[in-house]
Amino acid sequence: MQYQQSLLNIKSIFIILFLSLIIIPSSAQNIHRFTEGLSIEASFTYGREAIYTDELLWYFYQHKLSTPVAGTTLDGKDDKALWTIVKADTSGFFRRQQNTGTNLQQPNNPPGPGRIAQQSQNTTSAASTYRGPRPSYLYLTYHSNKEQAALLNIRGNSAVLINGEMHTGDPYRMGWLYIPVQLKKGLNEFYVRGSFIAATLSFPKNKIQIATEDLTLPDIVQGKQNQNLLIGLVLINTSNKNIHNIKIQSNTGGRKVISTAPVLMANSTRKIIVPIDASAINSLGEVQTDIAIWDKEKLIETKKIPLRSVSGNTAYRITFISKIDNSLQYYAVNPALGGEKAGDALFFSVHGAGVEALGQAQAYQAKDWGTLVAPTNRRPRGFNWEDWGRMDALEVLDLAQQTLKPDSQKIYLTGHSMGGHGTWFLGATYPEKWAAIAPCAGYPTLKGYGSADGLIPEKGRNMYEDILLKSGNQSDVIAYASNYKPLGIYVLHGDADRTVSVEYARQMRKLLGTFHPDFSYYEYPGGSHWYSNESVDWKPLFDYFKIHQRKTTNEVDHIDFKTANPGISATYYWSTIYQQIKPLDYSQIVLTRNLEKRTLIGKTDNVQILKLNLEGFQKNEPITIDIDSSNTITYQWNTIEQSVVYLKRETQGWLVVERPKLDQKGPHRNGSFKEAFNHSMVYVYGTTGTKDENKWALEKVLHDAEAWYYRGNGTFDVIADRDFDAEKYIDRNIILIGNAKTNSAWNKLLSDCPITVTSDQIKIDKQTYKGNDLGGYFYWKKPGTETRGVGVITGTGLKGMQATGANQYFAGASGFPDYMFFNLDMLKNGPENIIDAGFYSNEWKIEAK
Repeated sequence: MQYQQSLLNIKSIFIILFLSLIIIPSSAQNIHRFTEGLSIEASFTYGREAIYTDELLWYFYQHKLSTPVAGTTLDGKDDKALWTIVKADTSGFFRRQQNTGTNLQQPNNPPGPGRIAQQSQNTTSAASTYRGPRPSYLYLTYHSNKEQAALLNIRGNSAVLINGEMHTGDPYRMGWLYIPVQLKKGLNEFYVRGSFIAATLSFPKNKIQIATEDLTLPDIVQGKQNQNLLIGLVLINTSNKNIHNIKIQSNTGGRKVISTAPVLMANSTRKIIVPIDASAINSLGEVQTDIAIWDKEKLIETKKIPLRSVSGNTAYRITFISKIDNSLQYYAVNPALGGEKAGDALFFSVHGAGVEALGQAQAYQAKDWGTLVAPTNRRPRGFNWEDWGRMDALEVLDLAQQTLKPDSQKIYLTGHSMGGHGTWFLGATYPEKWAAIAPCAGYPTLKGYGSADGLIPEKGRNMYEDILLKSGNQSDVIAYASNYKPLGIYVLHGDADRTVSVEYARQMRKLLGTFHPDFSYYEYPGGSHWYSNESVDWKPLFDYFKIHQRKTTNEVDHIDFKTANPGISATYYWSTIYQQIKPLDYSQIVLTRNLEKRTLIGKTDNVQILKLNLEGFQKNEPITIDIDSSNTITYQWNTIEQSVVYLKRETQGWLVVERPKLDQKGPHRNGSFKEAFNHSMVYVYGTTGTKDENKWALEKVLHDAEAWYYRGNGTFDVIADRDFDAEKYIDRNIILIGNAKTNSAWNKLLSDCPITVTSDQIKIDKQTYKGNDLGGYFYWKKPGTETRGVGVITGTGLKGMQATGANQYFAGASGFPDYMFFNLDMLKNGPENIIDAGFYSNEWKIEAK
């Protein structure tokens, strides 16, 4: 993908206007720039948790929001906050106060590869200073002389309400997010959430647009197979109808490939996969592929897409189709000196906020003993290497091991800034995958350093918020830092870093010093957040890697492993925490085996079922197992199948049991609502409700699609409930939008679920909650499968459905339990209006609280 470059030092308004015109899709004309509006300080919180508040939206959904007029309040009554006239400055940005917001023309990214930190010696630590403006909304209007399609581009906002419909924003000011809108004749209203924003409307000539500002590209690598490359290309449908069977032709060096685009929903943006054949490209440098799109044999538009043709000895990009959502992603490779060789080491480097994976890979000099691979986290900001950022890292690690075939005992993890956090997190979560880890300029948790989405709260304000926060326990690596014990650890941090304070490194040094036998620590004198490529490519760090190797299974006789969620991390070598007693509390196993004496002893905490692989013990010989000093088990395996044993904690002690049925919880399907957004999920929206309920369902799908695209470079298929075919989508997760009355797929997917939502009540097992303003989210095991699930976004009436509008589940590390329900007043009062939240048992039953 490509981001707008900084417009620093450009003072002429004419140049700014000219450059701004360049980023508008070429088939759009007649740009309207918003230059005047009304602004108000309106309380809202959208952080790293399921709960959100938004005073203005609460007024809007309650039909109590007065039309904004300068000098009035949200509801027209006495209040402190008043609508105030604001005007855009010469750069096009609205600022509530002059000389605030610094340079807004460039994306909001911290120092990293290619961006040297400019810091004053008197600047205080970023960790202790206020990070942003006061919560505020900007009210903009546009009078249209007719009904017409338009493209809305806003930079700097987190969301926008367009004529009553919620849409996602561009908080990082990337500039490439275009929202297709159907303008009404007359007044059109835009409530923009954000303080420093610039907004334009453009008016397209064609119903289909190609946008080239956000491409996902591979590189043409000489000496490799280039016949079946894939690029990610954004198409925008500005019409009121879904568009089917768009044909795309790529022409690269005379080699043409024709493909068909997936369905383009009405008024939507979708990044599609376009195959290209670059096998005719034999020279190095920049080349082009010509893209043409047709609709029913009519040529709509053509574009030239730049590609790099590089040698196999330089850093390059590889694209792949993700199993998460069938979208196209990429990762970068920096080959070893002399080329990639099987059996070499693998250096896995995770980038900081705002950094491209290719830039991360290019920050390193090639090594003579291994190849470096850099995943993307789905976006330069992505998910802080948690949730789908974590899953992206695992996908890329698996692909790298398949293609590069490194020595499995020489796999090393490192990263910078947000990637330093990713190193701490991935290292603790998957300790068996790495020989050593090296966080650089990193922070350990999102409780201590919140980044752009804010901090994870330490403690909830009531019982239900505690449940929500517990759902994100896996994010808190401090709580399971004992997992670092078998890893080599090298900590690198500049002692003058004012973006991520060196105190975070010192915190981890102090913690590791209490138990870790083998870590190295270095503070770079005078080092800022990014002082040079040595911020990551530091020779002593790689020298440290070189003397560490990952142990093989046969070499591991002692295990001390901890996890909060077996659905995320369950296995360490020959042991697996298969089921928990208390869902998403921390579970720990401490086990020691003696192969000669044929004994296995240990202790557990919060483990219901323990899975052990006993293949290391001698076949046909009795093994003595003593867990928690409760009782002694004698077990003997005679076949490979018998070498895997399941132990269950019962009142009388631990017992050998059959493998749990796969319709129970386990690492294969453990629940929590966010687990639904995986396995090529399909959104199914309801069409059997009222006109307003059906309209909401479709708007919700579009809002989530925009947010998933912006945050995760992703896409998903969307179908109406009437088109849902259980067999066709048997191997895919489902996101169901609506309730039992408004979505006809409900009974096909949720007939055995203990939660039912109708137009006026929510029933959770034996508990009933009544009202037409109740909303919520829940997860359920998908019928007919052992590993797939259903995520439900639901409400009892229109107000309840509207209350679910914020897609907080896409915020990195936000905690969502198996189910949570609330009423619309949560938008005003926060956690006190959560009515229920919790987890299913291991048998998928509602547990008493």
